[in-house]
Amino acid sequence: MECSRRENARRGNGQSYGFRMADSSELQAQAQHFREDFQRLREAVGQIIVGQQRVVESVLTAIVAGGNVLLEGVPGLGKTELVKTLARALDLEFRRIQFTPDLMPADIVGTNVMSTGPDGRYAFEFRRGPIFTQLLLADEINRATPKTQSALLETMQEGSVTAGGTTHMLVQPFFVLATQNPLEMEGTYPLPEAQLDRFLFKLHVPFPTPAELHEIVTRTVQPDKAEVNAVLSGQDILDIGRFALGCPIAHHVVDYAVRLVSGSHGSLAPAKQYLRGGASPRAVQALILGSKLRALVHGRQNAAIDDIKALAKPVLRHRILLNFDAEADGVRTDTVVEQMLVEVDRATKA
Repeated sequence: MECSRRENARRGNGQSYGFRMADSSELQAQAQHFREDFQRLREAVGQIIVGQQRVVESVLTAIVAGGNVLLEGVPGLGKTELVKTLARALDLEFRRIQFTPDLMPADIVGTNVMSTGPDGRYAFEFRRGPIFTQLLLADEINRATPKTQSALLETMQEGSVTAGGTTHMLVQPFFVLATQNPLEMEGTYPLPEAQLDRFLFKLHVPFPTPAELHEIVTRTVQPDKAEVNAVLSGQDILDIGRFALGCPIAHHVVDYAVRLVSGSHGSLAPAKQYLRGGASPRAVQALILGSKLRALVHGRQNAAIDDIKALAKPVLRHRILLNFDAEADGVRTDTVVEQMLVEVDRATKA
């Protein structure tokens, strides 16, 4: 495939990702290859998806980071098409689960069934569910009951499935890209807090602009539609993800992220006023890892506080819990995050 030929050519030129950098020039070269790979993937997705640049970049960042993504928006905004396009651009096994109220956990992870062996004896056989893949689209995940939603918990965190007392490891890399409709819509269930915490980012998908709607019509209402070829393999994703982990980050940047997340538990005034629950330690990990990747994508080899600020909303909006005062005042989680950032900035300058 194209991605395999490109990978072999790059390694043949001695330009593979490495973790023992001899000098700064080698680090710069590897960072440049990272940006080229990321841009190639972004361009492939852009052949199908119109606009939504911020959403696309955030989804790709999460994929490289090895994280799961929750996409929220009203029906018809291209959430499912984005995931399907990404699956075609990556040389990964892809499956889709359409979540409905009658879906059961066994429909996702699989179940033990009685089968007859060659000797005529009966024995239990585990039949794998659609979760045994590499890129899983959990479509309209909040239309299933919380019991069924929680079937993804172990898989999203540990990359394994336990059924009948036996643990089955999934092929890596493995990602869950879930779509959900706004909770205000009919027939939806809120996701459990424990499951929300396992999503690296929660992204709001906005409605297209008039210009983007014109382009959508131009691309889709015609006999010949664009096709996307695989541009990166699973090993590419693992390699560039490990490389990104080595991106340096200063102590004061980490401290900024720590103070932001710690402040969500009440030490910051907006959190004390509007939150009944703060973010978990996974939020700090998501902020740091996402900031490293964002810095590399934007041509920098050191993550900065601006990267933390840019990722604060997608990292925290699903990890903080609003209290009654916030609901009564019509305050949203993004507003609280903005106010918390202002408080942390004020404390930093003091």
